[in-house]
Amino acid sequence: MAENGLQSQLRGFGVDVGGSGIKGALVDLNTGQLIGERIRIATPQPATPDAVADVVAEITHRFGWEGPVGVTLPSVIQQQTAQTAANIDKSWIGTDVKDLFTRHLPGQAVTVINDADAAGIAELYYGAAKGAQGLVVLLTFGTGIGSAVLYNGILVPNTEFGHFELGDVDSEVHASAAVREREDLTWPEWTARVNDMICGMEKFFWPDLIIAGGGISRKHAKWMPNLDIRTPIVPAALRNHAGIVGAAYAAANGICP
Repeated sequence: MAENGLQSQLRGFGVDVGGSGIKGALVDLNTGQLIGERIRIATPQPATPDAVADVVAEITHRFGWEGPVGVTLPSVIQQQTAQTAANIDKSWIGTDVKDLFTRHLPGQAVTVINDADAAGIAELYYGAAKGAQGLVVLLTFGTGIGSAVLYNGILVPNTEFGHFELGDVDSEVHASAAVREREDLTWPEWTARVNDMICGMEKFFWPDLIIAGGGISRKHAKWMPNLDIRTPIVPAALRNHAGIVGAAYAAANGICP
């Protein structure tokens, strides 16, 4: 649609809820780029449903946004109900998240989606998975390890590859980006752990492509070339903005796992 001879900007709004921070921004849905600066507020402690929803509402109101709102959570989301709670309060489990956020944002349509699935959607439409065929796995390395699975451009929601067991612990306990910092691992030490995690995953799946996301993907040259895995791997294109962008896209297009 033209406006004053120029293509009008199709906008959306996304909020990404993490264990340490809640980030929101306007999104240009034509390009997948953020419009202006994002707002970040520290995640309340304890991160209970109402406390987090208050922050999401505050960020939304600070932008003056009145359209559909996409929200990510570090949780398995089925029929808009939280089934797990990673790095947020356990009281989220069993919460009707759509009802929760709608109460805090009355009159606005709210879509809630798993944070890694939102990143997968962003990479699918704007990033490293755009146009990719076959089985694509996105792994997000942060406080934990999230995952999103795409097959021929279709999201298979609510995978939890961060919980593949390596020995007697979940892979995210062994190989997340937070573990690298907490244990002061060298890049080769941490890369070996990531290699173990991906090789374990490859015993069960034969992806055509792996995309590595999270903030650590900015430093992909320090570790990615040293992986000894079967599957081609590339860094995510949208990095830490992927959750916001994917949430905004899901809300604008009615994608609701």
